[in-house]
Amino acid sequence: MTIKILELFGGIGSPRVALRNLGIDIKSIDYVEIDVKAVASYNAIFASDLKYKTQSVIDWELKPDILIHGSPCQDISIAGRHLGTDAGSGTRSSLMWETLKIIENFGKWQPKIVIWENVKAVLFKSMNENFNKYLREMECLGYTNSYAVLNALDFGLPHQRERVFTISILNGEAFDFNSVVRLPMRPLSNSIEKDVDEKYTIKVPSMLDRIGSPSDKKKFKGYLKIIDDKVYTITTSQDRVPNSGVIDLGNGKYRVLTEKECWLLQGYSIDDFEAAAKVSSKTQLYKQDGNSIPVPIFESLFRVLLKDFEEDF
Repeated sequence: MTIKILELFGGIGSPRVALRNLGIDIKSIDYVEIDVKAVASYNAIFASDLKYKTQSVIDWELKPDILIHGSPCQDISIAGRHLGTDAGSGTRSSLMWETLKIIENFGKWQPKIVIWENVKAVLFKSMNENFNKYLREMECLGYTNSYAVLNALDFGLPHQRERVFTISILNGEAFDFNSVVRLPMRPLSNSIEKDVDEKYTIKVPSMLDRIGSPSDKKKFKGYLKIIDDKVYTITTSQDRVPNSGVIDLGNGKYRVLTEKECWLLQGYSIDDFEAAAKVSSKTQLYKQDGNSIPVPIFESLFRVLLKDFEEDF
C-alpha cells in the first residue's frame, strides 16, 4: 500500500515523519512551504534526491490521497484576534481558503482525507465564525467533518500543547476521535540534555525578574514558568517572556530549553534534529519546531485512518 500525500504549509514535515515512523510506504507527490530554511531542513531530514524549493499554494493542483494543511496561525492566535475570511484577504491565515480552492480545482479527483491543524483559538466565540465557514465549505465539497482538541500530553510527550485537529473524509462517516489511542506521558528526563552550554543560562535581568509564580506585576508583563515534569507550549523562540518554561539549575540560576530539546519534545528523533541542524541556524531550528505539529499525534491519527481506509488506497 502506497499512500500519496500532499503537504501544504509543510514546515519540517511532521505528518511525513509520522508515516515514516509507522513504516508506511509514502509517495510525497509534493510539498509546499515558503520558508526557505524550513525547506532546507525538510530536505535534510528526508535526504531525498528530490530537493523541494519554496513555492506558494495559490492556484496550484495535484492528486493526493491525503492532503494535510496547517495554514499560518499567527492571525488566529489570541494575539492576532482575527481570521482572514477569503483567499487574498491579506492575512496569513487567509491562506486556508487557498486550500479549499485547491481541493475544488481537483474536480472529480479529490483527496480521500483532508487534515487541518490549527490553534485552539479557532473555536473561540470571537473567531469561530470562519472556522464554521471552513466546515460548511468542506461539506459542500462532499466531505464529512470531525474535529477535536488534542493535547501532546496525551500522546506520550511531556509537552502541554493543545491544538485543533479537523479531519474531513470524502463521502464518508465522521471520524471517531475516541478511537485514537492515547499514550502515557514519557519522563521529561528522556528529552532533557545533561551537559548544556552556558549560553542557554538566563542572564538578562528582565527575564530573571519574571521567573516563578505570577505576581500581579508578572501577570501584567508575562512570566516564565519553572519546568517540573512537563514543558509548556513550545514557541518559535525561547529567549523571551513568556516561553515554554525554564529549567531550574539551582543556586538561583535558570536556563531556557535548547533547540535540540524542543525538537525531541515535539516527537522528532535525534537523527531528524541533527540533519536539520546541519542546514539551519539555532534561531531557525527554534522557529521551525515551534511552528511544527507533535509527531506522535499524527502517528496515532494515521493508525486509525489507514486501518479504516486500507481498501481505498
